[in-house]
Amino acid sequence: MVEEEGIRVVRCGGSELNFRRAVFSADSKYEAMGSALERLEHSSGTDVYAATLGKPGVNSLLSDRIVTWITAGSDFFALPYHLKKCVLIAFLELSVKTDTRFCVRYIFCVSGDFIKVYSTATEECVHILQGHRNLVTGIQLNPNNHLQLYSCSVDGTIKLWDYIDGILIKTFRVGCELHALFTLSHAEDSVFVTINKEKPDVFQLASVKLPKSSSQEIEAKELSFVLDYVNQSPKCIAFGNEGEYVAAVRDFYLSVYFFKKKTTTRFTLSSSRNKKHARNNFTCVTCHPKEDCIATGHKDGKIRLWRNFDDEKKYTYTCLHWHHDLVMDLAFSVTGNSLLSGGRESVLVEWREAAEKNKEFLPRLGATIEHISVSPAGDLFCTSHSDNKITIIHRNLEASAVIQGLVKDRSIFTGLMIDPRTKALVLNGKPGHLQFYSLQSDKQLYNLDIIQQEYINDSGLIQIELTKAAFGCYGNWLATVEQRQEKETELELQMKLWMYNKKTQGFVLNTKVNMPHEDHITALCFCNAEKSESSTLVTASKDGHFKVWILTDDSDIYKKAVGWTCDFVGSYHKYQATNCCFSEDGSLLAVSFEEIVTIWDSETWELKCTFCQRAGKIRHLCFGRLTCSKYLLGVTENGILCCWNLLSCALEWSTKLNVRVMEPDPNSENIAAIAQSSVGSDLFVFKPSEPRPLYIQKNICREEVLWGVFVPRDVPESFTSEAYQWLNRSQFYFLTKSQSLLTFSTQCPEEKLTPTSKQLLAEESLPTTPFYFLLGKHRKEQQNDKLNEALENELVQLPLTENIPAISELLRTPAHVLPSASFLCSMFVNSLLLSKETKSAEEHPDDVDMVEEKESDDSDEENNFTEKIQDTNNTDLEEDIIYQLSKSEEKELKKFRKVDYSWIAAL
Repeated sequence: MVEEEGIRVVRCGGSELNFRRAVFSADSKYEAMGSALERLEHSSGTDVYAATLGKPGVNSLLSDRIVTWITAGSDFFALPYHLKKCVLIAFLELSVKTDTRFCVRYIFCVSGDFIKVYSTATEECVHILQGHRNLVTGIQLNPNNHLQLYSCSVDGTIKLWDYIDGILIKTFRVGCELHALFTLSHAEDSVFVTINKEKPDVFQLASVKLPKSSSQEIEAKELSFVLDYVNQSPKCIAFGNEGEYVAAVRDFYLSVYFFKKKTTTRFTLSSSRNKKHARNNFTCVTCHPKEDCIATGHKDGKIRLWRNFDDEKKYTYTCLHWHHDLVMDLAFSVTGNSLLSGGRESVLVEWREAAEKNKEFLPRLGATIEHISVSPAGDLFCTSHSDNKITIIHRNLEASAVIQGLVKDRSIFTGLMIDPRTKALVLNGKPGHLQFYSLQSDKQLYNLDIIQQEYINDSGLIQIELTKAAFGCYGNWLATVEQRQEKETELELQMKLWMYNKKTQGFVLNTKVNMPHEDHITALCFCNAEKSESSTLVTASKDGHFKVWILTDDSDIYKKAVGWTCDFVGSYHKYQATNCCFSEDGSLLAVSFEEIVTIWDSETWELKCTFCQRAGKIRHLCFGRLTCSKYLLGVTENGILCCWNLLSCALEWSTKLNVRVMEPDPNSENIAAIAQSSVGSDLFVFKPSEPRPLYIQKNICREEVLWGVFVPRDVPESFTSEAYQWLNRSQFYFLTKSQSLLTFSTQCPEEKLTPTSKQLLAEESLPTTPFYFLLGKHRKEQQNDKLNEALENELVQLPLTENIPAISELLRTPAHVLPSASFLCSMFVNSLLLSKETKSAEEHPDDVDMVEEKESDDSDEENNFTEKIQDTNNTDLEEDIIYQLSKSEEKELKKFRKVDYSWIAAL
């Protein structure tokens, strides 16, 4: 069973990868690998592979294959224990001989409540650091240990992570909302954070002292204020000249605080409204790493380089100007010889030696550059973009990798859909595209070009919009609607039907219908009933008609083909058709005409009945599922939720609720409704047969929720509480107005340390010398051997397969990294041969494996086992014995005793 401690709302879907600057891992020579090897050396458990690697010639054999594989960018830290050991030893041995510099590098980015660790070479997500209970607002490497990462959150905590193993080391509770995080190498015990003052829009830069303690959670209440009236964004605060001063910008003000002098210098730009100074606002700031130089970006596209700013009267600045719009971010290179800038032009500009004439460009990056980061070695840059994308760039200004989150379009017209084949989330992506996003792996799968025209980025140009989409026939068909309208009488409308091609593993255009209706299409849906003989699509339009499209045979003498044609046109008193949906079995079609709901027979297309609701136009329609399939639900624009009984053709119940989203669960009778209130959005989960909600959660978010969808689970959960059982078979996702994808999680963040990290924490203050590793490990093995011998003498140990780490490791190991089958088979066959020396202690000479003597053997075994238990009652192992086994259990136990698992240890 799953422990239920409450449902919390978490961000997902690569949420807000561009929210903060990405951070590169440090790549000092073999630092990460050497530290990982040390942790492996003194980790618990016997290591057979160390002896194997100690043989002459083995490491040379490994180096040829493994090092090539590492340098290709594979993430060796995700491998099982024994393979990590092989890789690290071979890699380090080769590095000593050849003095070659190889490194596996990571990039960290904030993603909602989590921190994601990506490989810069493979673009794969290596770890997800989860532990914060609210939005993560800042991440920085630990300047004293580059294998550790600091993070801060609105939940008022600063957390220290080991990003190699993905574990939480410590939590510092500050007690107030934290909006940005900064670290300095000379400030060993302190970090800098941006916090709220009394007013919500006034922020301060403060230093937080992090006390040293062996406990996991520590109070960090000692704060000292550095600068007042700063901007919330970390782009507006920067430390310069190896931490001698800090610069902060806001509005038209630049403030510089000198740590040694403990003085503050302020500069003000003209804020007059005339044309010359109308856009002097500061937008970002960065500082030279080794000199007294500050670079600031401005709303007018200019970059100002400030010098001599220690004196308010003698300061000077020079201007660099290329951007035609505001400068979004700035960053100096590691040496300070180059300055990087980016903005809405989607072009990365490199100003070499801060000269106007000496600049290089990387154009066509796809979207507005919001953040720029530089790796500690200076050989990699990365840009964060407004479309939720991170681009990794080499020092020669060549893009090498792209990490794409959920693409943010100008508006989501299609809503949220689930691809029946890939279980991917489908919605509007790039202009004119549908994006397929995997919720399981949390990355984009691909984009499907629907409009198939070149996009022109012009604010005054009216674009073709992808407005509707729907999947049908278990993912075999996809229907899309696109439109463009310059004037009221000039509507361009087109519907496309796409067929899934198994050979190409993608959708291919099958049918194109120009002007399927005379006015805007308001809804479309497929009949997805299991017993449906033919494929059926229904479209509803503001022209007062709904049309039924069926799949027909278009074969000719040249080839076999199918296409879609219109089979029926329906209307009701010339009212506008606003919604349509099929019942679960496909026998009924419901179409809403403004305030009236009509029910049609899907075989004869005869009107069966109507429901009239004078509370406003119908906004949403959906049928009940499973045992509640006899109910039809509708939501009006005036905030009335109605439930009709299709058997009695009467209103079952209604309630006053301003529902904005209503989605049925395809695997249960539950329906989720999100209502808009004065303080935010509220969730109601109910069954149509029971007006009383099963679950209510107020204020799930402060924004307006636009869309929602249920995603079936691959493995059902087992929540016992009635309040959470609606999450057993499906997970509910919803999209807010700011295009943040949210979901409900019943699992609390893992804030407790793992056994490995507990060991690291306990040994934190001990000197980690080579003698300590060797002697400590040897003594620990001796203690474990003595303990095992004592347990074997007192109590029978059962070799259960699920408790054997070697078997579990073998099953989890990918097939392509395992030894050959012939190598494994020979050891496995040898392990099945029982030697005379390895006789089980529990087997007696009187026990003979014959069919006619099974019962006597069982009784003897029972007596022997009972005597052992009685003998152990007087020992210290009373707590380990639970109960006396039955005969059937002892038969299974006897089978396990005869199985030899020692062959796995030779891998």
